[in-house]
Amino acid sequence: MSTAAAETARAGAAAELAAGISLGIYEKALRSGPLAVSGSRVDGEAWRVFLDQVPRAGFSFLDLSIDESPEREARLDWDAGQCRTVRRAAEATGTVIGGICLSVHRRIGPGSADPAVRRRAREVMARGLQVCHDLGVPVIQLAGYYCYYEDPNPDAEYWYTQLLADAVPLAARLGVVMGIENVDGDDVTSLTKAMEFVDAVDSPYLQLYPDLGNIAEQGLDPGVELAAGRGHMVAMHAKDVRPGEPRRVEMGAGVVDWDRSFELLAAQGWSGRLMIEMWNDDVPDSLSRCAVARTFIEDRAASAGIAIVAP
Repeated sequence: MSTAAAETARAGAAAELAAGISLGIYEKALRSGPLAVSGSRVDGEAWRVFLDQVPRAGFSFLDLSIDESPEREARLDWDAGQCRTVRRAAEATGTVIGGICLSVHRRIGPGSADPAVRRRAREVMARGLQVCHDLGVPVIQLAGYYCYYEDPNPDAEYWYTQLLADAVPLAARLGVVMGIENVDGDDVTSLTKAMEFVDAVDSPYLQLYPDLGNIAEQGLDPGVELAAGRGHMVAMHAKDVRPGEPRRVEMGAGVVDWDRSFELLAAQGWSGRLMIEMWNDDVPDSLSRCAVARTFIEDRAASAGIAIVAP
């Protein structure tokens, strides 16, 4: 390699190390079709068609969901071969799977008063980490729900904490970082609260996966919350909300103070993966809706001086 070529290569490598964020999209923002969410049955071609939407909409990555629906909960039963099929479909389309949102704990509460439910929550945690590993996914988002559908019990927070602490050794062995999401409802509703668990467990494998929309929906100050999470935010959700409406609010039509949020992140020098969270899987124009939301976020981030790293 010539001297000039070597200098060009070094400059390119240095540019890649510069601060910035990559934009991703939530699985439920895209039309899935019947096969892409078919539970434990994995159709490689259906997944290729589904995942091809991610680069077409201009995103760098996709976050998958393991949620309360029977089809997505069944993904906990994927074996290594089924995960390879999905991974190969992602590679064929140039799509990165950035994380898994393990929101099924909303129904299977880690802090349940029922020991059988708590045991199942632990099984869910172990299987979720293993599926992340087998898919080659670096981050699993943990919803901050103790036992959402039950009456509160005095030990719910204790049991939730125990699950997080007990999951750390497996997460460390598999190399998967767990990120607590601040949620709607009454449990882990702030980054300030989520940091209590991070500090108590004290492991690099338990961090935060903040949701900017949920900060606003709870009426919290993003200055306080993002300062509390500084240095521990491994990825982030971007969605718009209104009070009492934490989902399905059009980007820009809600109460999130985007300009201030991005100014705060810029002041921290935060870099990482920002996932736009939307629910468009039931509409025919999902791709165009995602592209509009992406442009909205790109413009606000750029106004704050945050670089967007192209796919």
